[in-house]
Amino acid sequence: MTKVTVWNENRHEQKNPVVREVYPEGIHGAIASFLQEAGYATATATLDEPEHGLTDEVLENTDVLVWWGHLAHEEVSDEIVQKVQQRVLDGMGLIVLHSGHFSKIFKTLMGTSCDLKWREADEKERLWVIDPSHPIAEGISEFIELEREEMYGEHFDIPAPDELVFTSWFEGGEVFRSGCTYKRGNGKVFYFRPGHETYPTYHHKDIQRVIVNAVNWAKPVDRKRPVYGNAQPLEKITVKN
Repeated sequence: MTKVTVWNENRHEQKNPVVREVYPEGIHGAIASFLQEAGYATATATLDEPEHGLTDEVLENTDVLVWWGHLAHEEVSDEIVQKVQQRVLDGMGLIVLHSGHFSKIFKTLMGTSCDLKWREADEKERLWVIDPSHPIAEGISEFIELEREEMYGEHFDIPAPDELVFTSWFEGGEVFRSGCTYKRGNGKVFYFRPGHETYPTYHHKDIQRVIVNAVNWAKPVDRKRPVYGNAQPLEKITVKN
């Protein structure tokens, strides 16, 4: 069974009663719940736990890590970021949600600022399926419509995605690359934009379906990371005079 850890900084839930009302078990609890219903072995971790809940044991027993952060990116330990990065390179999948675009781990893996335009105006978002044959889009029709969301707009300072699965249109006129896949080492990374904390986005069945699909897509393949460094020849090398 695929083992999933849902990480959330869990700060909005402590500060904002609106967020507590929308996600009484926390954003991490809501995501872990529907992933468990989908058949994954799920656990949660939060910022204020020792080692942010991401101990060596937890990371070694995580096939896919789901990451939600916003207020406290800078409070995440660089040492933990390095450990997560290494696990991704070794094959662990990583799903980065919404404001996680600005997390240390996503910026480290992307190598860019990951900056963008944003606006909170209760506007409609329409996520268009750009790659209908992609497994992350399985079971989704032509688009997902969210009545209220925070706007993220281009330019989104990320490397060109390996695959672009979703593009968003917003009521105010902006567009945004909202579903982007990457491969880093042996690992797979998926960035998925929706999920502002004051909206019930993670209760939306199509959003849940995308995240469930993404976990299945990102889970590790059964192989070791390639061996690097000085290598002995596979064939006999003839010494040339």
